[in-house]
Amino acid sequence: MSEEDQHSTQPEIKDEDANAPINVKVVSSTGDEVFFKIKRSTKLSKLQGAYAAKVGKDVGSIRFLYDGSRISETDTPASLDMEDNDTIDVMVEQVGGCH
Repeated sequence: MSEEDQHSTQPEIKDEDANAPINVKVVSSTGDEVFFKIKRSTKLSKLQGAYAAKVGKDVGSIRFLYDGSRISETDTPASLDMEDNDTIDVMVEQVGGCH
């Protein structure tokens, strides 16, 4: 009986986790850090827009990477298995220039 009780409480904890805010650090190639607190279910495109506005850049000219992979507009911290205090890397796209 106690085993069943344990199983029934685990999904509740997961549901709370899904909406629990986490802290995310956005780090630029120059080492500048900006901190955000967002819910695990919030689309990261919202964070990207807020970051672009904060640094005065067009969101289309910035690339956001998590664990080396580009973040898409539909990604959320939950879909990427992000944890509290994880880091997102920011790259400013280079325009022009041939070698």
